[in-house]
Amino acid sequence: MRAPPLTAASRGRVPHASVIALASVVALLSLVPLGFIIWITVDTGWAQVVALIFRNRVGELLVNTVLLEVCTIPLCILLAVTLAWLTERTDIPGARLWSWLAVAPLAVPAFVHSYAWVSLVPGMRGLSSGVLVSVLAYYPFLYLPVAAALRRLDPAIEDAAASLGLNPWRVFFRAILPQLRLAICGGSLLIGLHLLAEYGLYVMIRFDTFSTAIVDQFQSAYNSPAANMLGGVLVFCCLLLLGIEVLVRGNERYARVGSGAARPVDRRRLGWFVVPAVALPVVVAVLTLGVPFVTLARWLYLGGTGIWRMETVGNALLQTIGLAIAGGLLATVAAIPMAWLSVRAPGRLQRVLEACHYYVGSLPGVVVALALVSITVRLILPLYQTFATLLLAYVLLFLPRAMVGLRASIAQAPVELERAAMALGRTPAQAVRQITMRLAAPGFAASVALVALGITNELTATLMLSPNGTVTLATKFWSLTSEIDYVSAAPYAFMMVVLSLPLTLLLYVQSKRTAGQ
Repeated sequence: MRAPPLTAASRGRVPHASVIALASVVALLSLVPLGFIIWITVDTGWAQVVALIFRNRVGELLVNTVLLEVCTIPLCILLAVTLAWLTERTDIPGARLWSWLAVAPLAVPAFVHSYAWVSLVPGMRGLSSGVLVSVLAYYPFLYLPVAAALRRLDPAIEDAAASLGLNPWRVFFRAILPQLRLAICGGSLLIGLHLLAEYGLYVMIRFDTFSTAIVDQFQSAYNSPAANMLGGVLVFCCLLLLGIEVLVRGNERYARVGSGAARPVDRRRLGWFVVPAVALPVVVAVLTLGVPFVTLARWLYLGGTGIWRMETVGNALLQTIGLAIAGGLLATVAAIPMAWLSVRAPGRLQRVLEACHYYVGSLPGVVVALALVSITVRLILPLYQTFATLLLAYVLLFLPRAMVGLRASIAQAPVELERAAMALGRTPAQAVRQITMRLAAPGFAASVALVALGITNELTATLMLSPNGTVTLATKFWSLTSEIDYVSAAPYAFMMVVLSLPLTLLLYVQSKRTAGQ
């Protein structure tokens, strides 16, 4: 049997033009929110822009935002690094349990944390309350990368520092902490962006930020220039935060040549310090998990079976799952071309397109929603408050999550198999679909799950873009808590936690795999 003739593609090179075209379409869609901000600024006129931005209200919001970031991020770093050190480098009893409990608060949405604390202490208000709840809700974003970095460190470096006469504290600050720099910077950036984007948490404790002010402006004066300008300032804050992270991170590299010391790290003996060392994770677990779960259990007990109205709870659950699955599939499919290009054909153009895919994930949901509301109302009114617009918002917001899972899986699929398939007569598209995508199927599923569970807890874009009659767990919970009906809101909070648990477990397992455990 004669083999089919070799084409240019089948000789080992997949034509990238069509893939680049698909990735470019997604990148252009990702630029819509940023383009909208620029467009609305030009359309509003410089004089009005100055009047809307340089006013006392914006100054107050800016001070609140800066204070929130300055107070919360250092506390998160201190707490996360301490917990990571105790669970990864000491002989603390129950280290694996404390490690899991340090990550578990991610299963509780931030506004559910706020709901629990306001239920427990009704007088919680202002900056101090915002900082407390923010630290408890977001410190796991720092704990995960720091703990993973500690597991990967070469113990020979610490041995060398100790052999030079440094005591344990100096070894930590001079040999270990510098190697955690990238993990700390990355986690801090993630927390900083979440602080800018968070809405529900701060509304409950009545602490004004840009996100709360934008939604208030939108609800009180629909599509007002003031809301759009606040959105522009919020985007500027995001870009400023990204720039600060780049400056702080610097250009240092902490890679090593070779596999390092082929032995596990010796865990330090705590001795008499074991009691306060155990007390810290216990207190943190009580504050981050005990308070929400006790509060939920109390409201569920007080409400009895009467609050579990299946026609409303079931409807919200089904709509949430439907939107989450649809959004997860669309975002993951949209990320495939760029994920494939970034692994198989990296280059300057590809890096630019990839940056477009990632930047939109740093924007708060309220900014993306505001842009889509204004564009649909001004240009394509039939799409206003439709599922199509809502799903587009989900795709834009969660595109980076889909990219992360897909890239790792495609990188693990050998390119030689693609080339072998093309040499046997498959077209490039068939080779990618039948070989690479099949091997990357677990990563595809993980990406869909990550995006879907992010959509489950999403609030601001869903509130602003969902069609009339759409009820998700988050929006129903929010409407009931806005009416101070905490008992009726408890089932929706409980279901959100249940749906978020798999994501938390996935993140924890992935963190262990990254460290080779």
